[in-house]
Amino acid sequence: MRVVLAVEAAGAAASSASVLNGAVDWWRDVNESPLWQDRIFHALAVLYGIVSAVALVQLIRIECRVPEYGWTTQKVFHFLNFLVNGVRSVVFVLRRNVQLLQPEIIQHVLLDMPGLAFFTTYALLVLFWAEIYYQARAMSTDGLRPTFYWINGVVYAIQIILWLVLWWKPVRVMVIMSKMFFAGVSLFAALGFLLYGGRLFLMLQRFPVESKGRRKKLQEVGYVTTICFSCFLIRCVMMCLNAFDKAADLDVLNHPILNFFYYLLVEIVPSALVLFILRKLPPNRGITQYHPIH
Repeated sequence: MRVVLAVEAAGAAASSASVLNGAVDWWRDVNESPLWQDRIFHALAVLYGIVSAVALVQLIRIECRVPEYGWTTQKVFHFLNFLVNGVRSVVFVLRRNVQLLQPEIIQHVLLDMPGLAFFTTYALLVLFWAEIYYQARAMSTDGLRPTFYWINGVVYAIQIILWLVLWWKPVRVMVIMSKMFFAGVSLFAALGFLLYGGRLFLMLQRFPVESKGRRKKLQEVGYVTTICFSCFLIRCVMMCLNAFDKAADLDVLNHPILNFFYYLLVEIVPSALVLFILRKLPPNRGITQYHPIH
């Protein structure tokens, strides 16, 4: 009996090892296949294009609904979503050509700049929530927008300096510094959502139960906070791995599967979900929650 059990266990282990080896071989074959690389990158381009088109349609709907309010925070948010996802779509359509561009710094700019713009897009949402929170507590919001502009200015300035140094001296340590800086920016964004999304959520919870729209707004803030915190945290972890582990390198052609799941989790799915959750159009008159961007 024991011999039979041992034989069965050995057979199960061999079968599991065979399945694992088959999966590893499939992963390697897909990664090294130019055909599959192009298919996956083009699939990403299509998904980004769809999200970009949805953001543009929503922007047009909002503009038709309230044209008299100019560039509100909501309109700028949708415009930036359209821009970021549209640029990503074009980059992935031309991904193989992008990899051939010289000097190499151009590749880094084309691959990293949309990520910085993605940070700005969702930092704008944090700003919007911070303004609502401070106004509800009768606190001054005068310093919020200057702080938003200052933070974004510093982030872009540091990244541009890193690119220039990398162009001047393309060494591995500069690439690591650039990726770690981006990881830090992502962590900062995640904490921003946790701080102001959490504060706004707790404040809404204290509103009277019969408050109109309380339940829906509570769900909206809770869902968006969770989604955005998670995507920026995942991006932070992946950037750290990307910086030190060549097997997790996202800036090469022969890691298409990793690219697909990475961009799906940190940009495409979060953007699509947030656009769906925030799809409600503002009322025609008496808007108090949609502030001009100026």
